[in-house]
Amino acid sequence: MIDEQTYLRFCDEALVGMRDMVLELGDDLANTRPDLPGANTPYAILTHCLAVVARWASTVNLGEIVPRDRDAEFVAIGPVAALAADTDRTRVALRDWVARSHPRSAPANPTPGRQDWYATTQGGVLFHVYEELAQHRGHLELTRDVLLAAQSHPES
Repeated sequence: MIDEQTYLRFCDEALVGMRDMVLELGDDLANTRPDLPGANTPYAILTHCLAVVARWASTVNLGEIVPRDRDAEFVAIGPVAALAADTDRTRVALRDWVARSHPRSAPANPTPGRQDWYATTQGGVLFHVYEELAQHRGHLELTRDVLLAAQSHPES
């Protein structure tokens, strides 16, 4: 098993990395959808990640409901400074949720109708949270790169 502080450091590095990418892109590019079918904006990707963290670490694991509108996550737009502040609040909240989780215990509020193998324990749910953060950090890096390339080489 991984210790709590190591786990939180992995999550924190993913969240800080995504926060910083969105801040560096600024309001315009962070709210721009790449010209690819089904692509999401950097702002939406990070918004989705914050909701994933809250849903799984709080709602599923601890039974403390954090409202979520998944569809709205993918069309979210706004100022990057506000999203960065939301990211930092989520980082603090995650520390609390992890501290109150019991890795070998069953989640307090499993998702009805889902049979996710990783969601049989709170520890499995927490690893799923990191899995999602790592996946979407890479997704955000690629999205950033596509947007910056398009900005550097606009079609004539």
